[in-house]
Amino acid sequence: MRVALLTMFNGLSPTYSLVNVVAEHLRMLLDAEIPTRILVCEDCPDDQRYGIFTDERLQWVKVTNRLNGQQIHWRDYSKPEGSVHDSFFEEAEVIAEDLVKRLADVDVCIMHDIHYQGWHLVHNVAIRKAQERLPNLRFIAVTHSIPVKRPPKLKWPFSARYSPMPKTIYTYPTQSGIPALARQYNVPEGRCSVINNSLDLLASMSDDVKAIHKQFDLLSPDILIIYPGRLTTGKALEKVAALAGAITNKTEQVVKIVFCDFPSMDIEPEVYKNSIRKTGLDYGIDEAMIAFTSDLGYPNGFPRQAVLELFTLSNLFVCPSFSESFGLTVLEAASRGNFIILNQAVPALEELGKRLNSYFMRWPARNFGFDTRETYNPSEQAYLEEHAAKVVNLMRDNPVVHAKTVTRQRFNPSWVWHNHLEPLLDK
Repeated sequence: MRVALLTMFNGLSPTYSLVNVVAEHLRMLLDAEIPTRILVCEDCPDDQRYGIFTDERLQWVKVTNRLNGQQIHWRDYSKPEGSVHDSFFEEAEVIAEDLVKRLADVDVCIMHDIHYQGWHLVHNVAIRKAQERLPNLRFIAVTHSIPVKRPPKLKWPFSARYSPMPKTIYTYPTQSGIPALARQYNVPEGRCSVINNSLDLLASMSDDVKAIHKQFDLLSPDILIIYPGRLTTGKALEKVAALAGAITNKTEQVVKIVFCDFPSMDIEPEVYKNSIRKTGLDYGIDEAMIAFTSDLGYPNGFPRQAVLELFTLSNLFVCPSFSESFGLTVLEAASRGNFIILNQAVPALEELGKRLNSYFMRWPARNFGFDTRETYNPSEQAYLEEHAAKVVNLMRDNPVVHAKTVTRQRFNPSWVWHNHLEPLLDK
């Protein structure tokens, strides 16, 4: 399959939101290894290309903007009636001939606002002419702005902004706009689909975070736990794995943990990591859902700035540490909108947690001058599962945590690609 994006961009300023949406679609297509080209106006400067627009896999194709050697100046025909300038149809014919050449070997053409924008009326008419000579080409017409009201009387070529093309699916970013979109183009709602805009949280993050994501998916889990710390039993990493297992077992949430670990002299690293994995498995979480950054290319520790970025993606922070003098990572996780669970038996964590309105659980701890041990009745498994159910409900009811989770899971490019855009390519 070959796909073309018809944009007719004459510039690539990132302040123009459509440029960013098209960039996301290009990234989705190229990541799926689909041969892709983008059609822009021949006056679009090459030196404005950046990011995905410079990807060597992308075919950068310029469409003519000349009639008899003179530049074609686009005019805004947003009004539903009137008259077009004298050379309009000649311009449309010249552009159509070029589009036929540019799209001859393409299976699907995704048009961005070509049917909607008044200043693209000449391209709207041109692509309709080109389609007559490309009977096997299918189209997806993407509209990015609020659909316009269909006028009672239509006259060519102004009617092109309100009339459907054969073999074309019309899309809008939200379901709420589908009825209005169908009315504008006079098509059944069944010929309309939703393609949400996506937010690529990873795009602005460091290469270190991207490297972790390539090996361990950070976007899809319902609950993502990030726990930085030395590989020492004092940090009680196995207690985090146990609670994650209890959440998995009790609530059927998909839980993942990334331990941003670094070596300690207290215990042999591999011995402790195997113990943590086994504990998690005993309580209900698969070993594949637990990752250590030391196993993902960072044996001596994960960069602190990248840990902060990971907290931007995570939604649950659990600190069952045996001893803390303050708990800076608690503040770091809280500042990124995580639901916080702390060991109430540690004085510093209790003090800080009360200020942050954190959720408390109890694990063994070091107090001032003495150590404490917890007894769970009837069992630690029952204790953890009781709190697991409460925590999941509280996270679901917390509007900030809920919004953060849905944004990461549901509006990332991978989800939008697999659930919205990719299915349309085969329709």
